[in-house]
Amino acid sequence: MSFRTLEISDTALLGGGIHHVTVKSAALRRRADVSFYVPPVVQADKLPLVILLHGVYGSHWAWLFKGGAHRVLDRLIMEENLPPMMLAMPSDGLWGDGSGYLRHREADHAAWIVDEVPDAAAEIDARCKDAPRFISGLSMGGYGALRLGLLNPKRFMGISAHSSITHVAQMQGFVEEPLAEFDLTDSDPLSVIECAKLTARLPHLRFDCGQEDALIEHNRTLHHDLEMAGIPHVYEEFPGGHTWDYWHAHLADTLRFFRACLAR
Repeated sequence: MSFRTLEISDTALLGGGIHHVTVKSAALRRRADVSFYVPPVVQADKLPLVILLHGVYGSHWAWLFKGGAHRVLDRLIMEENLPPMMLAMPSDGLWGDGSGYLRHREADHAAWIVDEVPDAAAEIDARCKDAPRFISGLSMGGYGALRLGLLNPKRFMGISAHSSITHVAQMQGFVEEPLAEFDLTDSDPLSVIECAKLTARLPHLRFDCGQEDALIEHNRTLHHDLEMAGIPHVYEEFPGGHTWDYWHAHLADTLRFFRACLAR
């Protein structure tokens, strides 16, 4: 086992393929929570892993119990023959209003997501251990998904983000803590476009944003910057704002994109 301590919820009490896990995280230097969903009656040797990152103020339960992520996955499996996937929905480390999924000096919220969450997933279902891996998120979690996916191209086959913050400075519009309190490591590149330019061969990339979202111009700028840099990607806009209704609806686009990645 990769963790000194690991507590897993009783499936007989929770049921329905949902698992809540608490581990002692070396990266965070504290205990941390992850929720998982494994679709029922899955017959497969490998189970692709999709990491879903929440936004500010939230935690590991948000994608399940505000976004209905498991219901979206089940519907696509049943209605569109989506291959079964395992969902991993970690907390961000619970620093302030949101950690940004960044390396703070006292806790590495990036290593928690990239290194430890997949290890915790394998404790729930070993079929995800050597399977393709994807990362997605919303708002702050969209920033985390884009940034961590681009910085770790050998770890992730595909990235898909919704309503994303595109630079850590934009966190100031959402959180109470001043940027100086984040106490980030000096070597951490902060903008998504900077991360994208670091590696020649990147994971398959898509992102979207609602046309009524306050972050729409930042997403349009990122799209333009990626085009100017010659970095392949898919960018889409839809009606809607910075809401769970929007993210619930367009998680389906993310899962379809990951299915297309598997077919390439």
